[in-house]
Amino acid sequence: MKAAVYYAGAKGLEVKDVPIPEPAAGEARVKVAACGLCHTDLHYLDHGVPTFKKPPIILGHEPAGHVDAVGAGVTNVKPGQAVLVPAVLTCGECTLCRTGRSNICERMQMLGNHIDGAFAEFVCVRARDLVPLPAGLDPVEASIVADAVTTAFHAVVHRAQVRPGETVAIFGCGGVGLSAVQFAALAGAHVIAVDLDPAKLALARQLGAADTVDAKADPEPAKTIKKKTGGGVDKAMECIGSPKVIPVAHNSIRAGGRLVIVGFADKPVEMLAGKIMFLEQEVIGSLGCRPVDFPRVLELCASGKYKLGPLVSSRRPLAQINESFDELRAGKSVRAVVIP
Repeated sequence: MKAAVYYAGAKGLEVKDVPIPEPAAGEARVKVAACGLCHTDLHYLDHGVPTFKKPPIILGHEPAGHVDAVGAGVTNVKPGQAVLVPAVLTCGECTLCRTGRSNICERMQMLGNHIDGAFAEFVCVRARDLVPLPAGLDPVEASIVADAVTTAFHAVVHRAQVRPGETVAIFGCGGVGLSAVQFAALAGAHVIAVDLDPAKLALARQLGAADTVDAKADPEPAKTIKKKTGGGVDKAMECIGSPKVIPVAHNSIRAGGRLVIVGFADKPVEMLAGKIMFLEQEVIGSLGCRPVDFPRVLELCASGKYKLGPLVSSRRPLAQINESFDELRAGKSVRAVVIP
């Protein structure tokens, strides 16, 4: 099969022939319909962040497709069934899994990080981790639910705990940020989207943002947000992972407000602890999504309440995956997918 393989220190992936994986007992092999590209992949390619599995490794953690074959003992899925493969696979047995925090499982395995991922024609995972796709949902578009969509759902619903009537500022209108815009708007919030790209801000408005701030034209977006809201938003979400943007997002919240850090930053971030203390503000992290929430998110997509189509802005064959990463680096795509 063809797969896009990452070698340590390489700035791109090598598309080459590798053996087709065989499903072990309890596993299923999925024929990949599409796999989304994520900024997490760029951390490996561009910023020296190591994968847990020593390269060479097949990257890719946003796949959907159809079950191709199953190993011994598998009864929950069958060949031909359309499924989503979650980005992070959980053990279901550790203290965190058993207390409702499975998204930060002590023994988690991430596709394209701990194990070979889905920038390939086929991928093998435990069958119990697969999530059936609702009828009528396009697996190509649904692939981004594996990370970009569900990560935003968890951040909005469980970490930010957005409530009707609240004001929410979302910094960064990529795949995760625009998903957060949709979920916050569905929760009944007044959403303010912040980005450098007017086209992405326009899309944010189409997807539910009540207001936008162009951070390229406005040198003080936090100050502008405070003026718009009369003192700051109830919740702010940083969906970029920028050490420079996280403090700006923090400065946009009111006294008693909450900042949720959704984007991954591998450099130190400066924030004034005295302000957090004096104003009783909260700064919390958000990672991925619990497996139990995936069916709920997929139903929102299938019903059309969450709009998948506008987020999949680039579709390329696997052979052009490096061109897709160039688009992602340049900010030219909201969410790109490759189709093996």
